[in-house]
Amino acid sequence: MIPELHTERLVLRGWKKEDFPAYAAFIMNEKMTRYISGVDNLNDAWDHFCTLVGEWHLMGKGTFAIEVRASGDCAGYAGLWCSPGLEEPELCWSLFEGHHGKGYATEAASRVMVWAERELGMPALMSFVHPDNIASRKVAERLGATNTHDTELRGEPRHFMRHVLPSTKTTEPIAI
Repeated sequence: MIPELHTERLVLRGWKKEDFPAYAAFIMNEKMTRYISGVDNLNDAWDHFCTLVGEWHLMGKGTFAIEVRASGDCAGYAGLWCSPGLEEPELCWSLFEGHHGKGYATEAASRVMVWAERELGMPALMSFVHPDNIASRKVAERLGATNTHDTELRGEPRHFMRHVLPSTKTTEPIAI
């Protein structure tokens, strides 16, 4: 079962079929996916979408749909990407068009980190950030991550950003 996580403004939840149009518009938009692997057509977008759903069933973790509480809009995703070629899951996030600049990525990824530590007992997470993706690098830095080294992912350059455990960041209670 996919957990539902809450923040002040967001609900992180499992994917619904109704989320597909927003996801397809995102994943087929070359500008929006220039730093990740996008797709060219609706059928490939559907396959990619189904992979997001299936990852939960195969791995017990995955990416959450980000829902804005005030509007009910599906604004993007955040979670743990469990690629078979990786030694550990990646903390990932992306926002759909029209939802940038509101702090949603940082808020959602921060909540995922707390869940991963508290509920899954995971160590400090990592994220791959394309060197030209300034917005994602700033999100990673706001989350407390540092670039430990440069590497490649799918033949593209990436910063390997190591996060810190949420429990080591503050002694104040984290709102759930």
